[in-house]
Amino acid sequence: MAIIKCPQCGMENYFKLAQSAYQGPFRCMKCRETFTIRIENDDLKSCELLDKQETDKLNIRNKHYG
Repeated sequence: MAIIKCPQCGMENYFKLAQSAYQGPFRCMKCRETFTIRIENDDLKSCELLDKQETDKLNIRNKHYG
């Protein structure tokens, strides 16, 4: 499990992985901002904020997770 501290709001998000590596979108559960992250060996290596256009391409800006 990786812990991702949101660079926008500071919330600690827990990200459970089936494997120890991941690269792709991640959405903060508090501020709802979307980032592209890269995780290797359960450690966060990079986290970049996606702009609205990139987020809309992923079609997740207005979706809510239950």
